[in-house]
Amino acid sequence: MRATLGYSTHQCEPVKEGSPTGMETVTDRERRELLTAMLRGVSRSFYLTLRALPGSVRGQIGLAYLLARTADTIADTAALAPDDRLARLLAFRAQVQGVEGSWTPPEADDAAERRLLQAAARALALLDETAEADRARIRSVVTTLTEGMEMDLRTFPQGEPGALVALPDRVALDRYIYLVAGCVGEFWTEMTMAHDPALRHWDAEASAAAGVRFGKALQLTNVLRDAPRDLRKGRCYLPADEVAALGLAPPDLLHPEKSEQAWPAAASLVRLALEHYGAAESYILAIPRRALRLRLAALWPALIGLRTLEALARNPMWLDPARPAKISRGAVYRIMARSFAVAPSNTAVRGWMRGLRRKVERALAAREP
Repeated sequence: MRATLGYSTHQCEPVKEGSPTGMETVTDRERRELLTAMLRGVSRSFYLTLRALPGSVRGQIGLAYLLARTADTIADTAALAPDDRLARLLAFRAQVQGVEGSWTPPEADDAAERRLLQAAARALALLDETAEADRARIRSVVTTLTEGMEMDLRTFPQGEPGALVALPDRVALDRYIYLVAGCVGEFWTEMTMAHDPALRHWDAEASAAAGVRFGKALQLTNVLRDAPRDLRKGRCYLPADEVAALGLAPPDLLHPEKSEQAWPAAASLVRLALEHYGAAESYILAIPRRALRLRLAALWPALIGLRTLEALARNPMWLDPARPAKISRGAVYRIMARSFAVAPSNTAVRGWMRGLRRKVERALAAREP
């Protein structure tokens, strides 16, 4: 979740029967604007992945992202009181679900996010025009994602100086990473299976379960990478019981010099993420080689996530916000460039991903006492 500032007292127009947004149609021009320039403005990295997808699912997945990103912007509007943010988030969720009513969109300082909020009514109208089965899938995943945002707002202090709350245990962490990412793997699987004949042989239940683990791998990576920043916002996603077992309390994690003492808690989650990346590898290899666009769209985040885990495992000051574990944009582009030659080969994909996992494992081993 990202913080934004400012709010608006503008109310949406009354909802017309049959349309949760009060708009009956979205023009072709508005549709293109929403699913190209708007997406590019609010997420450059996801936009690249989206462009790799086949046209049969690109619009549906792009729309789901726009709606989720709108909800995230509402939940992160720091100038509003937490209760107001939550109320607006729940009202927006109701709009996504097709419930009649109105909501009050906040206003962001960031120009791209401001345009996103201003375009929310059109995005909701586009959802209303989407084919029924796809609309149900989009509503389901956005509802689940907003439940994760709601969990954030209800669990953690919002703007209270010095306040810091930790998730109690790994069960709570697993629930959280499902709500904010695992469900996306499930949705991605259902949507692509519904529209790409290349996946007709897939076992729906097993593939969805692997998709969930794929999403969890990516979110665990985010949790660990963003820990220094999140801690300073009052959010500790590292389980409190595992931190306590190291003789530490969550506020101790605000001190970078505690990085080495706290590392075993992070290392345990890195190992869990690696297990999930194993499922992600199987998921990618199950995509037929002829479905190159789908392979690339799944392969890129997995490779970038593994490279990020390696950077984290090699970072002795992982709790220092001045030394984030991240890879450069150039490295991302090099991964993408190489992937075009690798993606059609099961052997090459397997070798690349397992090689990256081994690098993370070696980095972990090097830090063991």
